[in-house]
Amino acid sequence: MHVHPNTSKARREELMREWYRSELKHLLTGIIEKWEKKMELRLDDWHVRQMKTKWGSCNPKKKHILLNLELAKKPIHCIEYIVVHELVHLLERTHNEHFVAQMDRFLPNWRRLRDELNKLPVSHVEWGY
Repeated sequence: MHVHPNTSKARREELMREWYRSELKHLLTGIIEKWEKKMELRLDDWHVRQMKTKWGSCNPKKKHILLNLELAKKPIHCIEYIVVHELVHLLERTHNEHFVAQMDRFLPNWRRLRDELNKLPVSHVEWGY
């Protein structure tokens, strides 16, 4: 990415966010289609949003999921875990035994993926070099 040397820090950050958003949406399109087919489910809509504390969320009534923009910086297998997790919420709203059984059915190694993802920071913080 090339920017004018006088480009403000805020503008540079905005450009990077938009680049991450574009890359993540491109990646998610294929992942979501793959898992909708495998799980025999269909979303009505999905979006990417900057989120501070969650990797994703689901509205089962609207068949809509939101995915955290920060997933663009995570390994693809962790992104797939979040997609499956949110899709399972179309089958079960809460994290009860039925939810766990569906996760085990569709993604048997989900606990390892969850643990790996949760060891990573949700987002970059100002580290002050």
